[in-house]
Amino acid sequence: MAKPRAHAYLAVPLLALTLFLVGCPKQPTTTGGLAPAPSGPQATPAPMVKPSEFAPIPNLKTINFDFDKYNIRPDAAKTLDGDAGWLKANPNSLVLIEGHCDDRGTNEYNLLLGEKRAKAAMNYLVAQGVQASRITIISYGKERPVCTEKNEACWAKNRRDNFLIKTR
Repeated sequence: MAKPRAHAYLAVPLLALTLFLVGCPKQPTTTGGLAPAPSGPQATPAPMVKPSEFAPIPNLKTINFDFDKYNIRPDAAKTLDGDAGWLKANPNSLVLIEGHCDDRGTNEYNLLLGEKRAKAAMNYLVAQGVQASRITIISYGKERPVCTEKNEACWAKNRRDNFLIKTR
């Protein structure tokens, strides 16, 4: 009788691990202030945000990524330098960075890749002097394409970070 129990002790943690890993892939991931949190007496936690409260503005430009990558390309760095300048000149604006992917790959993979892309842009902006407490990221993975054709030119448009603003 000891052998059936041994299988039960193994099956329960294995089932729990499987449920944890599968999760709910359709939900976009949202994270606030992933860069090092500010410290000291003036430090405050990042406010809870609702993506619907943010809107695109022409001053902040979209950046694009190479296939299956989340590193900031040289052309994107120049765009982010301009975005950082605008954000520093407008300190009452909060920014939401949306990470997007093309439709190749699984939902889970693309949600993670979109999050890495948004984090990369956030970290770049923080390195340029934008306060991390003003930045929130969200990943939509492949759920919100701007182009739906099945070719490289279209896929390249979907591999992007969008920047939206909310004034405090």
